[in-house]
Amino acid sequence: MVRSKFGVSRMFLLIGTLAMLLMLSSCTQISAGENPDQSANSLAAAQTGSRGVEVSFVSGFPQSTIYDISDFVAILEVYNKGNHDLVASDCYLQITGFDPNIIRGIDYVQSCGQVDGKSVYNLDGGWNQVEYMSTSITIPEGSYEYEPSLNLVWCYAYETQASASICVDPLFYQVTSEQKACEPRDVSMGGGQGGPVGVSYVGVDMVGDVAIFEITVRNLGSGRVLSPLTDISNCGSSTLEYSDLDIVHFTADMTGGNLIDCTPSDGKIRLSNDVGKAVCKFRITGTSAYETPLQIELDYNYIENTKKSVQIIETP
Repeated sequence: MVRSKFGVSRMFLLIGTLAMLLMLSSCTQISAGENPDQSANSLAAAQTGSRGVEVSFVSGFPQSTIYDISDFVAILEVYNKGNHDLVASDCYLQITGFDPNIIRGIDYVQSCGQVDGKSVYNLDGGWNQVEYMSTSITIPEGSYEYEPSLNLVWCYAYETQASASICVDPLFYQVTSEQKACEPRDVSMGGGQGGPVGVSYVGVDMVGDVAIFEITVRNLGSGRVLSPLTDISNCGSSTLEYSDLDIVHFTADMTGGNLIDCTPSDGKIRLSNDVGKAVCKFRITGTSAYETPLQIELDYNYIENTKKSVQIIETP
């Protein structure tokens, strides 16, 4: 009788242990990174937005007021808030606005360094610091102070990838809408695609088996768009021509169709008041309506600036 009770207790103990192990295993099967909602939200955050490279002076570098016997030190923080990765040759900084005969020995142009863009693994984007230094400040005789307004300019090469889900219908006027999987409609793409220039709207029209897309491109940032052919290594001091300003290079592709042509035919969109358009035509295959991604790539350079005033005082 004792052995029977002991056997029953062992059985319940075994069942309880197995149940606990099953509960623990079920709790650890799905990690936070595998949560579908979290993954979708992270992906959306990485693929949207209208920010690019942002640069600012570190507080106190340079100080608002310094003596002429002190070193001039400016430290800049560089953030890549878009989703396009930058290598060292893709982004340059330049400080102007001061007399090089007074603040001497500064390396005017410096690279931003390699700064990765945001991704599902890092939604804040990459970061770097750049330092400007002068150990030789000389105020002209007869002057007691010097107050330049430092103009920090940064120029960078960037790329925006936009993808719009488009309904195409080669028999648009021949079959009633109730019998179709989808119906061609214009697509609004507000919010940007992870860069300061993006696609804001795609107009959709069908003419037989030809799909016509009117693509609207906008400068969504606070800077100026430059042609991707401009020299960004010295854009703060170089003379920019009309042909350098407000030019975006573009390509369009669609897996569900064959490209006929695009206008402008040279693949260059000129922005006017920060807005430009392109029209692309694709011949559609198949005999029924379906959705397919229209993929648009934008290439451009971008220039921005910020200013900071400093006061340099002659040592008594």
